[in-house]
Amino acid sequence: MHKTKPKMFKIRSSNNAKKYGVAAVSLKELIKKGCHLLKASSIGVNICLYEDGTVVTEDYFQNLPDNTELVLLSKGENWNYGCELSISIRSGIHRFTLLTSIRSLPTDIYTWILIVDMFTVNCLLCSMHVNAFSVFLYVLNLGIHVRFKTKSAYMKYNCESRIRGYLKEVDGQTKVISNANTKNEYKKVAKMLAEKLKAERYNGAYFDRSEKDVHRLCTEEGWFSCQGAYDVKECTYLHSINPYGNRESRIIFSTWNLDHIIEKKRTVIPTLVEALKKKNSSEINLDYFYKLLFTKENLKLVHIVCHKKGAHELHCDLQKTYKRATLCFKFANALIVNLSLT
Repeated sequence: MHKTKPKMFKIRSSNNAKKYGVAAVSLKELIKKGCHLLKASSIGVNICLYEDGTVVTEDYFQNLPDNTELVLLSKGENWNYGCELSISIRSGIHRFTLLTSIRSLPTDIYTWILIVDMFTVNCLLCSMHVNAFSVFLYVLNLGIHVRFKTKSAYMKYNCESRIRGYLKEVDGQTKVISNANTKNEYKKVAKMLAEKLKAERYNGAYFDRSEKDVHRLCTEEGWFSCQGAYDVKECTYLHSINPYGNRESRIIFSTWNLDHIIEKKRTVIPTLVEALKKKNSSEINLDYFYKLLFTKENLKLVHIVCHKKGAHELHCDLQKTYKRATLCFKFANALIVNLSLT
């Protein structure tokens, strides 16, 4: 009888940075071992991704690559990595330790700018002696180069960075596809998606107030409104923010999420993989998956309070996954309309 090979993970608690290696074949086993290692109660426990707090379900567990970093959350706990960095700065952590931690983060310019903003603001909050020159030296030490001439250029890059992150996750799925033919076809689709996204300039227009109204998610003045959780029509709290106004607003805006209505990791990418097991890349409805992964058709801008990280339990439309199926569906609808008119 074929035995499932266990996956390797790195797991930690939400209040301790120490990580433990653990192997498991299921989420249930992972929780059991994680609770034992971290000496935590198993009642009401959840496991989430270290990088963004996405809650891991049993189905999603099967799509995780080896060495994924996870956080074990006790009942009632939530995870937000940005908060951890802020707390570390406020606690007066030794500068060398802080720099070591920071340099493990993604090295794109957007991340570095946020770090400098957080460092400056939090140092002021805890009454540390900081002047403009010391902050300038700190920036130089991190290798930051000022490259944005306008706020619109910065905000556009902000959005592009988020969308590029989604593309990186699409590419990362190749690590867990075992079938060679499926992996090869998946790489072809991923490349086509990357080319299409590049042609659209990574949809950076969504955050650019200088763009036309049909493209952007903000007003001409730069005000953004929360669109509410994935399962509601609008935000009941009426959250709004203008990151064009000042640096503090831009820091807060970094905690807002572009949330996938039909989930990217749990649903869209696995559906694409399953589709490629049956047919090759040339038959995939690329536009459908592109819209689900990277556009406003399946993305909602939400305040952190409105961001629900549990499973959305929504599914892709299987009639749209292949080109031929989509055409047949449209033809059938047109035929029904014509018959009803005669």
